[in-house]
Amino acid sequence: MSVTPRGARAELLAAARALSWSTSFPPLFDAEGAKPASVLVLFGVLDDIPATTREASVARDLDVLLQRRAPTLSSHAGQVSFPGGRAEDADADAAATALREAEEETGLDPHGVEVLAMLPEVPLAVSNHRVTPVLAWWTSPSRVAAVDHAETVEVFRVPVAKLLDPANRYMSVRHYGAQTFRAPAFEVDGTIVWGFTAMVLHAIFDASGWTIPWNEQDERPV
Repeated sequence: MSVTPRGARAELLAAARALSWSTSFPPLFDAEGAKPASVLVLFGVLDDIPATTREASVARDLDVLLQRRAPTLSSHAGQVSFPGGRAEDADADAAATALREAEEETGLDPHGVEVLAMLPEVPLAVSNHRVTPVLAWWTSPSRVAAVDHAETVEVFRVPVAKLLDPANRYMSVRHYGAQTFRAPAFEVDGTIVWGFTAMVLHAIFDASGWTIPWNEQDERPV
């Protein structure tokens, strides 16, 4: 069973209203000096062979846009992330930042994107940013690819069904000094999604009612 695109969009809107962040995000090192940033959390309808799922009603027809950061970057090198970056003075709001950055990084046409909600800020400790995830719906998908390989080496669309598959989920374990943080992670076809990106996806899936029970006792270091 799957839902219509209209139904999926409605569930994402409802999730935005119900969503609250977990307290498990590592705290900022310098809260007063943290820079504002935004990421684009862009869901759309698969334009390839549908991913099958037995339990998640919505997942079969949807994907989410992700990218892999260049291994030479000073922070989050080589990690899978949402398109996005630091706010600039000319940006009207967090959504404008996310769309501008996504266009610069992936070639996305922002005219084909409907912004659904600007979610509450999230601390991103490693690079000391206050990040606003911008939840969006891809009304008219455009061609995307890595534009600047100094920043992004790969852009891809991941079927939501694969992210929700319990076989692809586990708890990541990461040490920050004397503190240990455990957070949801995904591994899809050899690609690992963890940290900030995985935690945002996890929260959206839970708030949308899409999550399929998975083994939260399966812990792996990252």
